[in-house]
Amino acid sequence: MINPSRFHKFRQVLDQRQPDLRVIAEKVHKPHNIAAVMRSADAVGVAHLHMVWPWEHDRFPKGTSKGSERYVELHRHADTAEPVQKLKSQGYRVYAAHFSERAVDYRKLDYVEPCALLVGAEKHGVSQEAADLADEHVIIPMRGMVASFNVSVAAAIILEEAHRQRDIAGYYNQQRLSSEEYHWFLFRWTHPVFAAKCDLIGEAYPPMDEAGAVLAPPEWWERMRQIVAGSV
Repeated sequence: MINPSRFHKFRQVLDQRQPDLRVIAEKVHKPHNIAAVMRSADAVGVAHLHMVWPWEHDRFPKGTSKGSERYVELHRHADTAEPVQKLKSQGYRVYAAHFSERAVDYRKLDYVEPCALLVGAEKHGVSQEAADLADEHVIIPMRGMVASFNVSVAAAIILEEAHRQRDIAGYYNQQRLSSEEYHWFLFRWTHPVFAAKCDLIGEAYPPMDEAGAVLAPPEWWERMRQIVAGSV
């Protein structure tokens, strides 16, 4: 039985997702920081987070991400060039949070156009490769003795500016996900067990009715049963 209020919440969130606002986290190695970045991304409607993470395990400590790792699609990459070049080829501008001679106040850039915020590792920031690949460098003006914010705090501040600009542009008042991607997310959130089984056998997710119930023929249910039984 699907909880109606929860299903409504899923749809409400997806109605405001921003498919062309992305985050690239380059070797942010502390689990609580990557989890906090993901939480901020979810809060402003980011649907996809790209993590440059060449190590084996992805870890999200309980309580930090508040479950947002279930709702922001994580794309893992072994190197920075892969996500940056792919997004740029799709028309995205890449803004790196990086101190340099060409860095500008983060509030001066346009976040309404397709763009990706690139943040770097806790101690060293973005790599030189990432800085060279980025279209723009952004900084947050500082008034104290410290030189920079924590990576997760910096990401939250810049993402909130993106949220502000897109809100003014009316981007949260219209469904911006394609129908196919909307259904993909909605099915995964509503039926995570069935979604995992479909992924296992490479099968598309079946349709749902207005209440979130699965609309599938008997043979689909039989395939699900066979997966549970271990015969597929």
